[in-house]
Amino acid sequence: MTVESKPLRDQAFSQRLLIQYLMLLKAYPILTKSITSSVLSALGNILAQLLENRKKDPNSSTVFRLSGPARFAVFGLLFTGPVSHYFYLYLEQLVPATVPFSFVKRLLVDRLLFAPAFLLLFFLIMNILEGKSVNAFLHKMKSSYWSALKMNWKVWTPLQFINLNYVPIQFRVLFANLVSLFWYAYLASARN
Repeated sequence: MTVESKPLRDQAFSQRLLIQYLMLLKAYPILTKSITSSVLSALGNILAQLLENRKKDPNSSTVFRLSGPARFAVFGLLFTGPVSHYFYLYLEQLVPATVPFSFVKRLLVDRLLFAPAFLLLFFLIMNILEGKSVNAFLHKMKSSYWSALKMNWKVWTPLQFINLNYVPIQFRVLFANLVSLFWYAYLASARN
C-alpha cells in the first residue's frame, strides 16, 4: 500500500498560514516582525475602541475612528517590530543562557530598563502621531505614565519570563505581539 503526501494546498488554512509566516520570518525577519506588529497593534486599538464604545453605551451603534488603528499600525511597523527584534537579539548576547541565573537577569533587564524606555517611546510617538504639543505630552506623562508602567510590570512580568526563557528567539516578537493585542487595548484606553 502506497502512502501519498497531500499537496500543500490541501492543508488547513491555519497550517498554510503558519508555513508562510515561518518562510517569511526566515527570509525577512525584521520586515515580517514589523508587519505582524503593525497588524496586531492596529487590532489592539480596534479592540480598545469596541470595548470603550460598549462601556459608554451598550445599545448604541459603534462609532469607529480609523485614526487610532492607523497610529498603532505605524507604531507597530516602525517601532515595536524592529526595536523588539533587536532588543531580543541584544539580550541574548548580553545575558547568554550559560550565565548563572540568566533567566532572572534577562527578566530584570527587560522589566527595569527596556519596559520603562519602550513605554516612554510609546507615549512620545503617539503624542507626535496625534499632533499634540510638548505640554500635552508632559501632562500625559505625569497623569498616565506611572500607572501604565505599574500595570505593565503586573501584566508583562510573568509573560516576559516565559517569553525570554522558554520561547525560541525567532518567535519572541510574535509572542509579545499576541499579548500586545490586549495590552495595546489597555494602553489606548489609558491614553484617553
